[in-house]
Amino acid sequence: MAAGRLHRRRLWEGSWWAVRIGVAGVGSVRGMVAKKEGESRDGVKLTNLDQPLFDGAGATKRDLVDYLDAVSDPIIAALRDRPLSVVRVHRGQEAFMQKNVPKYTPDWVPTVKFWAETSKRDVSYALCNDRKTLLWFGNQRAIEYHPTLVTADRPDHVTHLVLDLDPPEGVDVDRGFGLAVQVAHLVRRALDDLGLAGAVKTSGAKGIHVFVPVDDQVAIEDAAAATRAIAHRAEALDPDVATTAFVKDDRHGKVFVDSTRVGGATVVAAYSPRVRPGVPVSFPLSWDDIDDVKPGDFTIHSAVERLGDGDPWAGHMPEPQGLSAELVEEGHAIPVARVAAMHEGKRRARAKRQADKADDDKG
Repeated sequence: MAAGRLHRRRLWEGSWWAVRIGVAGVGSVRGMVAKKEGESRDGVKLTNLDQPLFDGAGATKRDLVDYLDAVSDPIIAALRDRPLSVVRVHRGQEAFMQKNVPKYTPDWVPTVKFWAETSKRDVSYALCNDRKTLLWFGNQRAIEYHPTLVTADRPDHVTHLVLDLDPPEGVDVDRGFGLAVQVAHLVRRALDDLGLAGAVKTSGAKGIHVFVPVDDQVAIEDAAAATRAIAHRAEALDPDVATTAFVKDDRHGKVFVDSTRVGGATVVAAYSPRVRPGVPVSFPLSWDDIDDVKPGDFTIHSAVERLGDGDPWAGHMPEPQGLSAELVEEGHAIPVARVAAMHEGKRRARAKRQADKADDDKG
């Protein structure tokens, strides 16, 4: 799409977004590792490389930049043409998510502007389409990379269904991951029953993400509905370990099968580091391997060696698939989790107020 050309598309839930594509990205060519302060790569000046990344990271900014550079080809493939939010950590400060690019962003960084109806303003997102942009983000201490499930030229179409398997709170990372693995197998069984296939990766925390690529005939509302249906089918296979309950108090120590990512949310990209102790990364796995790994196996210090020269995320990803009308209809009959949780929260609040009033009247 030509720079500056304005398009409008109707998105789900009746909102209108204006989309303007910025400069186009270019391919990446991996360069030499910067070995001293003030050195640059691909025209990007790198600064303060030997500063700690954040408390508990066990890594420096140099380690982050070196890792991003080493995985630039596969991570850019996962980010290409997708509006990008990043999680940055300024030295000595808390991590924060950045959606709107800062005013000092170089003009060679590709951008896309979305009109946000709720805030009545344009939000300018970066498109990380080349090594130079990725290195610039790394130098900005951008640690996590969260792309949308839509591309800039098709904001009305998600490319994947995503099921985010979130272990219960209060369990250690390895046990929580083991529970998520159990539920990942349930999701795979549910997909098999539907004639669908997906790819799996660690979340980089203690959970698992299952991505199901879909063809360009699937509307966002239908994709969201199909994801709800798959989540409920997985839950039904073993309700003792899996739950679709959006309210945390209703999960009772089970793994939450989160189907709400399709519909505006972002998902951390494959190969993205996470702002967690040791700086783990979200790493692609084969279905045969998920029982034999732990989240700590994949960090910015170890993931490159495990990766080799390939792109397992692209290699494991099935071809885009269609969704049956029956599955979509099944999903539309299931309430949207966030909306249902909001109504349930109001109902519980009313019940509590009534109970409190009754107690006061007795007193």
